[in-house]
Amino acid sequence: MEIIDDIKPVTYLKSRAADVLKYINETHRPMIITQNGEAKAVIQDPKSYQEMRNALAIMKLLTFAEEDIGNGRLHSEEDVFDSVEELLKNEQNL
Repeated sequence: MEIIDDIKPVTYLKSRAADVLKYINETHRPMIITQNGEAKAVIQDPKSYQEMRNALAIMKLLTFAEEDIGNGRLHSEEDVFDSVEELLKNEQNL
């Protein structure tokens, strides 16, 4: 299926809301809703939405990491593990 199949006018959504929800939850494909020929909204199932948010968060963290590397803000593996162990010890003592 192509994305063109997932573009529907707002009148389609109004008249077939239950069908739209069934479709997006079964296929995990977003649906683009248009109004007056322009894209106005995207409807997506909750699982796919959460997966997309998680992927974006990971990409954002990678961007920060690349900036840190570029600016020379690096830590040795040993320092990182020591810090993690210290945090875990502190958590256990709470």
